Amino acid sequence: VQLQASGGGLVQAGDSLRLSCAASGVAFRINDMAWYRQAPGRQREWVATVTNGGATNYHDSVKGRFTISRDNAKATVYLQMNSLKPEDTAVYYCNAEVTLTNLKDFSSWGQGTLVTVSS
Repeated sequence: VQLQASGGGLVQAGDSLRLSCAASGVAFRINDMAWYRQAPGRQREWVATVTNGGATNYHDSVKGRFTISRDNAKATVYLQMNSLKPEDTAVYYCNAEVTLTNLKDFSSWGQGTLVTVSS
């Protein structure tokens, strides 16, 4: 299963962006889908997760500003980012926990999309 992320860009503080990440390929089931981010000079950090059933969880730093959602029919996960701050500047990566057709679990990562928030 491959993931293709899109939607990053350069925005001003207070603006909004919507990231998308589409999964392609053959799998038995796509389980949790998530977004991570990596700012310059920092380690990759978890941002948000949505389960196959739609339950969500967020890092404290984005609660109330970001919304993660998914469309299972399209095998796509979204991240709606509102009230963006300069500290949200990072490369954003999508992740999917996949059960393959041989019933082995696999973690798939997208290529990353850059979000830059100017002050």
